[in-house]
Amino acid sequence: MKTQYRVVVIGGGVVGASVLYHLAKLGWSDVALIEREVLTAGSSWHAAGGFHALNADPNISALQSYTIDLLSEVEAESGQNIGMHMTGGISVASAPERWEWLQAAYRVFQTMGIEDVRLVGPDEIAEACPIVSTEGILGGLYSEREGHIDPSGVVHAYARAARKRGAEVIEHNRVLELNQRPDLAWDVVTEQGTIRAEHVVNAGGLWAKQVGRMVGLELPVTPLEHHYLVTETIPEIAALDREIPMIVDLEGFTYMRQEQKGMLLGIYETDYKHWNMDGAPWDYGFELIQEDIDRIGEELSMGFSRFPCLETAGIKRWVNGAFTFSPDGNPLVGPVRGVPNYWLACGVMAGFLQGGGVGKSLAEWMIHGEPESDIFGMDIARYGDFASNREYIRQTTGQFYSRRFVMTYPNEQLPAGRPLRKAPAHDAMTAAGARWGCSWGLEVPIYFAPDGFEETPTLNRSNAFDIVAEECRTVREGVGLLDISAFSRYEVTGPNARRWLDRMFASRLPEPGRTRLAPMLGADGRLKGDLTLFNWGDGRWWILGSYYLREWHMRWFEDHGEDGVTVRDISDGVVGFSLSGPKSRALLQRVTSGDVSGEAFGFMQCKRLDIGLLRVHAARLSVTGELGYELHCPASEHITLRQTLIAAADGLGLVEYGFNALNSLRLEKSFGIWSREFTQGYTPAMTGMDRWIAFDKGDFVGRAPALEETEAGGAAQVLVTLEIDADRADATGFEPVWKDGRRVGFVTSGGYGHTVGKSLAMALVDREAAAEGTALTTHIVGRERGARIIAPSPYDPAGTKMRA
Repeated sequence: MKTQYRVVVIGGGVVGASVLYHLAKLGWSDVALIEREVLTAGSSWHAAGGFHALNADPNISALQSYTIDLLSEVEAESGQNIGMHMTGGISVASAPERWEWLQAAYRVFQTMGIEDVRLVGPDEIAEACPIVSTEGILGGLYSEREGHIDPSGVVHAYARAARKRGAEVIEHNRVLELNQRPDLAWDVVTEQGTIRAEHVVNAGGLWAKQVGRMVGLELPVTPLEHHYLVTETIPEIAALDREIPMIVDLEGFTYMRQEQKGMLLGIYETDYKHWNMDGAPWDYGFELIQEDIDRIGEELSMGFSRFPCLETAGIKRWVNGAFTFSPDGNPLVGPVRGVPNYWLACGVMAGFLQGGGVGKSLAEWMIHGEPESDIFGMDIARYGDFASNREYIRQTTGQFYSRRFVMTYPNEQLPAGRPLRKAPAHDAMTAAGARWGCSWGLEVPIYFAPDGFEETPTLNRSNAFDIVAEECRTVREGVGLLDISAFSRYEVTGPNARRWLDRMFASRLPEPGRTRLAPMLGADGRLKGDLTLFNWGDGRWWILGSYYLREWHMRWFEDHGEDGVTVRDISDGVVGFSLSGPKSRALLQRVTSGDVSGEAFGFMQCKRLDIGLLRVHAARLSVTGELGYELHCPASEHITLRQTLIAAADGLGLVEYGFNALNSLRLEKSFGIWSREFTQGYTPAMTGMDRWIAFDKGDFVGRAPALEETEAGGAAQVLVTLEIDADRADATGFEPVWKDGRRVGFVTSGGYGHTVGKSLAMALVDREAAAEGTALTTHIVGRERGARIIAPSPYDPAGTKMRA
């Protein structure tokens, strides 16, 4: 062991070993992994070792695919046998809705370019796996590249390959303390002495919580118990001349794979149980938890029914081991805001499936400044301090575990960790019929419904369809009131604020009293935000964006901070409402003595305005495509602002509406949103955001690569608007787009345009297929539908209404 390394990785499980390997592979060989006991001591040694293709997040599915490809490469490079069995795998559905979901998932895989999947019927399932009972099975999704490995072999393969590239593995040496030095390097205090490291990676697995607390962090991660059993030899399996594929029984909460001449059956029970929520004891390693058969009895019974040969099989061993889970089940990866040179690679529940992708992404991040892929779904910045609350962690991780194989619908609102944050007028809006969704812990209205209405979860159009349609109609014809507390707001001040903003944003800055749409780029020229800048004219600037990106954007701002600039997140203190619709000016005139005429308060202007007893920050903006205003006020005035506006609205046809209607209205204007049309994986030229870039204003972050793309003729794929021949369901995102049987793109988001009466979507398609009028097809909930490219903004294409 040396006394100094560039990086110290803490934790000798599959994730830590993968991070070490990828760092060395990308050129940082002066790196060490420190393990308190021996490699695999924790969750890795007792893992079931299966790997699967399916994941709800397509970006994470792509990284899982990378991991599967990588395993055989690491085996060859290391010379370590990993016991890979590429058996194929089938996820089976025995409920109509699940079968629809699998058909839709099949098309999402095609979007990602994963071609080794196909839909199969009950007969083909029985032929592939003779021991499965196909009673009730409607079909399945077969993937060639699924199977299982030897967990211990994989960890040692990563570690051995890393050693060959110059990395060091240090076992039997627990990390005791982490102390940051004035130069932001770390003193890593271990049982064998103190090591100086420029960077530290928390790959602590079951001990990630404690390694986080060493630097003052409460990470949203906790262990839960997980059962599987391994049988003695089963005659039906022993009689086969081939290995059977893995089977995931989605309605039965079980997964199965062959283990020698027997079977391994794993259970995701609905009656979840946490284990040592504060992390495993330091002396825990190769122990198991006492099995609890009664608690998993119902799921176990379904497993025995699905695989009747289990009824007479002997049980060789039970495994009840602990695995770590985050609130949404995805890993916690990346740099931590406010803790320089401290990186996370933990909470990886499916370590042997996702570990390769996690290691690759984190190593790229550390060495190159950004990961190649958009991994926001794994980024620790998707959570804020609220997620560190013990009860929040208990509820959300338990909900995820118990719903691991439970059908989740796009219009379904899950209860765990809610309600947490509420806008001040929440109770009044609830009394008015608001139904609530959740964004980054904040309750947000999705629509307003009559008493007694219950939305039915579905993959197709919801029974709230007509409610949303009426909200859209009223906004288009009268005036709509929308709670905009779920916007992020950052205040920028200081003598160097203008210079800093000019460097951070690719657009020109707005003049005093003006607002401007402002793309923000990463150093690689890809998008970092679709934001709106406000220049209040008194030295204060506001940046508005997506509420759930607050931690992500603040980390970015702070990483690029400079003297003479202060950036404050004021999102908790400033909330508001927006007015939209042709009668919104008439309503505003009733409650203010200020001049809000088109001449005095024009489109994209902002100013202070008296409204009743309040003095608000007002801006002339529109996400709906109608005449509209955003009214921002202190949180303490939110209730009064709402009351004032509603009280003055007699005869104007005011309606309170939610974000489901806003989605329909913005699609009719071809307005993109973050995480759909705009992500950190896309470039400005792909998304049309390049029209806001001022390449001639001077240097700014990301200018060179963005300019290079533009001068080279633009992006290979571009954003278009589609009209789809859909009937009972609409596009939601990641559906493939086809031209003459060739995949030419994919849907970024979709829905129904209630004003134009059309099913609409936005899509990224190959430039040569992007001409207006081009006939295409797509698959909506697995069913092929005709589509065509239409001109942007099918509603009011000239934009005269919002500029009125």
